[in-house]
Amino acid sequence: MRESFLLLLIVGMLAAAERPNVLFIIADDWGRGDAGAYGSTWIKTPAFDRVAREGVLFSRAYTPNAKCSPSRACVLTGRNPWELGAAANHLPFFPMEFTTYPEALTNLGFHVGSTGKGWAPGVANDAQGNKRAMVGRIYGKRTTKPPTKFISANDYAANFSDFLDEAKPGQPWVFWCGISEPHREYEFGTGAKLGGKKPRDIPRVPAYWPDTEMVRQDMLDYAFEVEHVDSHLGRMLADLEKRGVLDDTLIMVTSDNGMPFPRMKGHTYDASNHLPFAVRWGKGIAKPGVVVDDLISFIDVAPTVLEVLKIAPSESGMASITGRSLVPIFTAGRGGRIVPERDHVLLGRERNDIGRPGDVGYPVRGIVTADRLLLINYEPTRWPACDPLTGYLDSDGGPTKTAVLELRRSGGDRSFWQACFGKRPGIELYDLARDADCLNNLATINVMEVEALSRRLEARLRAEGDRRLEGRGREYDAFPHATVRNQGFYERFQQGEVLNAGWVLPSDFEQEAVE
Repeated sequence: MRESFLLLLIVGMLAAAERPNVLFIIADDWGRGDAGAYGSTWIKTPAFDRVAREGVLFSRAYTPNAKCSPSRACVLTGRNPWELGAAANHLPFFPMEFTTYPEALTNLGFHVGSTGKGWAPGVANDAQGNKRAMVGRIYGKRTTKPPTKFISANDYAANFSDFLDEAKPGQPWVFWCGISEPHREYEFGTGAKLGGKKPRDIPRVPAYWPDTEMVRQDMLDYAFEVEHVDSHLGRMLADLEKRGVLDDTLIMVTSDNGMPFPRMKGHTYDASNHLPFAVRWGKGIAKPGVVVDDLISFIDVAPTVLEVLKIAPSESGMASITGRSLVPIFTAGRGGRIVPERDHVLLGRERNDIGRPGDVGYPVRGIVTADRLLLINYEPTRWPACDPLTGYLDSDGGPTKTAVLELRRSGGDRSFWQACFGKRPGIELYDLARDADCLNNLATINVMEVEALSRRLEARLRAEGDRRLEGRGREYDAFPHATVRNQGFYERFQQGEVLNAGWVLPSDFEQEAVE
């Protein structure tokens, strides 16, 4: 009897030893291609480039929703936004029935921790009203003097080190590092002053913003904060290397959505949802240094973590997972296109922010293929960036937003405002190979292509139980905001209350209705 017990104990220890550690690093508002590994010359990311060089660089990684809390909900649950009830929205009450992978692993006895921004913003409580540890136990006591007044004082790398100190020898661990940068605001001019950058360093300004000195300075300030993210990543890699566990650790590095600039974060274009994504796993990636062109989604993260840790979905206690593990890509030993079925991903959007009459959202569903993006805008009479009178609240305040708004108000080129804030048609189709900015809508020209992509999109949505495809789309609007001060924002504003959500500038508010 005693021998049988010892044998089981030894087998269990060997199985645990085969499991890697997992480090997931997610920046806040870091856009596609903005890393040296993707060819960027004006943003320096040596640590991210190392992860890509010693692992796998994904060229086509997408979040299903380009806003903080719904994007992170997809990572944590392995499900698309329309499968998550209230969590399809920004600032929601997170439904109790959905378990996150850090919660599941904590329950299974893993050493699980986090620092920085986890699932947020919103409220996630259990049935007893207690706050849920959505990304594990928080490590946050280490601080440092930030290089600018708007960068977080969180010493992410030092807090990660504290977490590692508490891991038992041989015990696999799982850590979530949510870096708050490059989220706004920025200290204007720091990219040039502290980062040594020059406006002419930027090879191209997106065609939907005016190419001005102010806009370029804004972009440089963003770049400075991306490099701050990379500096912490570099320190974490060095710490793992010093401890001798770097190759035993699955490291995934990404962002939750695109840049916090007009037409990017919060919207549903390629620059909104297409994100940096690199993976390093010394003992699990067959051929380091490859670039993979398969289309992958954030819903693939949770099933990947469960598979590498040898946890069956039934054992995890998580609801059914829609995403698919990335392990077959890690073990393929080559780059390019690997899994034929990974030829598309889905995108979507419900209520990303406040500021429309009746607290309604801007519902969108979309499908991305190798060279096409199809979007279905279900309520094209609504303002996509929220109402002009309340400051276009689904677009963070900043110099670029100000430049676009002032140009329209002064009677200048209105096309920038239209692209960033104007109302949109019901159907949009873009050729991503020739029109990465998604400005030339081909929907009325390529009708047969729209129909074919629409059928693929609808089939997936119906299979996943999307309320909007079942005629229950109003339910997404009916889910309450988790913050009382945000409820009925538009109506209270109209009644004369002095309201400012806090992430827009006073100049963002229109003084009269805009058409």
